[in-house]
Amino acid sequence: MSNTSPSRLGQINATGDSNALFLKVFSGEILTTFEEQNIMKDLHMVRTIQNGKSAQFPITGIADAQYHTVGEDIVDGSNNYLSAIKHAERIISIDDVLISSTFIANIDELKNHYDVRSIYAKELGKSLAKRFDIATMKTLFAAAGGTSPIGGNGGTTVSGATTTTAQGLIDSLYAVARSLDEKDASDEGRFAILTPSQYYTLLSSDNAAINRDFGGVGNIATGKIAQVAGINLFKSNHLDDVIGLGDLSADATGDGSQSNDVFGTGGSGYNGDFSGLESGGAKGFLAGTREAIGTVKLLDLATESEYQIQRQGTLFVAKYAMGHGVLRPECAVKVLPA
Repeated sequence: MSNTSPSRLGQINATGDSNALFLKVFSGEILTTFEEQNIMKDLHMVRTIQNGKSAQFPITGIADAQYHTVGEDIVDGSNNYLSAIKHAERIISIDDVLISSTFIANIDELKNHYDVRSIYAKELGKSLAKRFDIATMKTLFAAAGGTSPIGGNGGTTVSGATTTTAQGLIDSLYAVARSLDEKDASDEGRFAILTPSQYYTLLSSDNAAINRDFGGVGNIATGKIAQVAGINLFKSNHLDDVIGLGDLSADATGDGSQSNDVFGTGGSGYNGDFSGLESGGAKGFLAGTREAIGTVKLLDLATESEYQIQRQGTLFVAKYAMGHGVLRPECAVKVLPA
């Protein structure tokens, strides 16, 4: 019987590594899934560095204004016309490399009757997106309880909120908007992260403030609520994950943080006491503007793969190296249930 020349689906131009194209597809699945599953990426400030262990985020205060008396010297300090604008900085350090990995045995893949690489790729991407969201939500929670490095306004805690009814959630969101207004936080890019239960409680309400049929900005057909009180609304199971952590203040070095002391406890890490976010079955939520927290990115989401002859299978690794920290606490709000 003569030999045949099979078409190798994984080869590039019918030459070279028979798995080359499969690996690229796998990588693409991870990148796509990370983007789709992550909600915090666009809700805060992100800076990419090429090398180094940390990045500086300059913080400036505000200027004063007053009426000028004819003839007085503006630059004479005794006349108090000149504004002494305060300056400070936040340093955010890079944490350990966060990885998600899996190993696919060659024989298992040959025996299997459906593709598992795309399934596994999605799971790797989802796991990294979840850890990113949880870490940044923890940081936002910390910001809401923090103080400004230039003095004045700090974060805000809205306590005793009713978060189990549509009207209670609307009242809470207006309290968030009022707090941000009182602290001169930007009107642009305001957001609130709700649990899915809270989000759909709002959506199913017939309240005119959110129901598009009555001139609001909710849409029952699409299952989306654009805004309440000028605040963009997002839902995330990852907030439920943070709430479920409870009190982790004794584990200040969690999450592989190097020196991002976001809770000001003298330790390092993102873990704190999240138990106040739940009371009697009612859950709170987080809100703010994109200036509240920051992320430093040294290694963006990357993938590696290697067929290991000695193990007769392929190792896949997805990874990134980032760090998160508080920037402007006055731009962060945590809403705690009654």
